[in-house]
Amino acid sequence: MTTERIILAFSGGLDTSYCVLALKDQGFEVHTAFVDTGGVTPEHKQWIADRARALGAAEHHELDAGPALWEQFVVPLLWSGARMLEQYPMLCSDRYVIVQRCLELADRLGTKRFAHGCTGMGNDQLRFDQSVRSLGDYVIHAPIRELQRETSNVRAHELELMAEAGVEVPASSSKYSINENLLGVTLSGQEIDRFEAPADDTRVWCRPRAEWPDGAAEWTIGFEAGRAVTLNGEALDGPVMLDRLNREVGAWGVGRHLYTGDVSIGLKGRIVFECPGVDALMAAHKALTECVQTRLQNQFAHTIAARWAELVYTGFFFEPHKADLEAYLESANRFITGTVRLATEGGALLAVAVDSPYTLSDPDAVYAQSASWTPEEAEGFVKLIGQSSTLAAKVRRS
Repeated sequence: MTTERIILAFSGGLDTSYCVLALKDQGFEVHTAFVDTGGVTPEHKQWIADRARALGAAEHHELDAGPALWEQFVVPLLWSGARMLEQYPMLCSDRYVIVQRCLELADRLGTKRFAHGCTGMGNDQLRFDQSVRSLGDYVIHAPIRELQRETSNVRAHELELMAEAGVEVPASSSKYSINENLLGVTLSGQEIDRFEAPADDTRVWCRPRAEWPDGAAEWTIGFEAGRAVTLNGEALDGPVMLDRLNREVGAWGVGRHLYTGDVSIGLKGRIVFECPGVDALMAAHKALTECVQTRLQNQFAHTIAARWAELVYTGFFFEPHKADLEAYLESANRFITGTVRLATEGGALLAVAVDSPYTLSDPDAVYAQSASWTPEEAEGFVKLIGQSSTLAAKVRRS
C-alpha cells in the first residue's frame, strides 16, 4: 500500500471512473486531470469535476489543451491531408496533448506516476504509453488493462463496481464507448462492434436528413501558408473556427463516417465517427493545394500523407521521423495561401470556388480550350513521353 500521488487522465466515462476506485483501492492519492481538448460544454465539464470528487479523487484538475491540439495536430493534418487508410483523420490524436498536460501536472505535483484508462486490446494504449516514454521517465499504470487479467467481461465488472459504490452510470456510457473532443466524436460498442448498422442514437453532431435546414449553405475559409486563419472573412483562432464549423456544418448532416481499421495488435476496430469541421477544413485545404502545388508536389503528397498518418495513428507522435516529415510539409505549404468557398445542400460538401495569387494557371493555356504551344510540339511530346511503352510493345510482340 502507498499514499503516493498519481495523476489519472480522467474523462468521467466508465473506464476512467473505474480507474479512480481501483487506484484508491491500491492506496494512491488520486489526482484526476481532465484535459480540455474541446467539444465539451461548460455544464459537462462541471459534471466531470463533480464526478471525480464523488468518486473520491483527492483533487480534480482541469487543463486547457485546445490551442496545443490545433498547433500540434490540426495544422500538420491539414498540411498533409492525411487520413488513415484514406478515411480516418486520426481524431484520437488528442491523446498526445492529454499526455503532455498530465505529465506537466505530475511534475508540478512532484510525482512520477501516471495512469490512463486504456484497455489491452486497442491502439490507445500505444498512444499513451509510447508518448509517456518519449516525454520522460515516468511509471505507467493502466487499471483496465490490469483488470483484463482477472475477467474477460470488463464492462460488466465495471458496471457492477460502480453500482456497489453508488455511482450512477449514464445510459449511453453503458451502451457505447464515446470519445468527444474538438476534432470530432467517435463511438464504438454494441451493434457497431458486430458490424451491424449503427442505431439512430449514435448520431451526435451530424443531423439526420429530416433535420437538415432548408435551402443551402456556404462557408469561405481563408488560408495563409497552409494555415486556416479566417472563416467567412472573420479572423478566428483555430479552435474557435473548428468549433463553429463542427456546429454549423454538422447541422447539414456533413461529416458522418463508418470506419473499420486495423488495430496494431492484430484486431479489426470499427467505429462511427463524426468530424464536420475537420472534413470542411481538409476539403478546403485540398482544393487550394491542388491549384497551387506542382504536379510532382501533388504526387508526392500521397506518399508523405500515408507515412505521417501511420505514425500518428500507431502512437509515434513524438517520433523524430514525424518531425522530419513535418519540416517538409511546412516547406511545401509556403504558398498555400488564398480562399476556398465550400457549399452544401446537405449530406455532402463541395469546394466550389478557389482564389489564390499562387494558382498555377496560364491565361494563354486553358485545359481543353487553348494552348501556348504548337500542335507539332504537342505531337512530339506525346511521342517522346510514350517512347518506352512503344518500344516495349514493339520488342515483345511475338
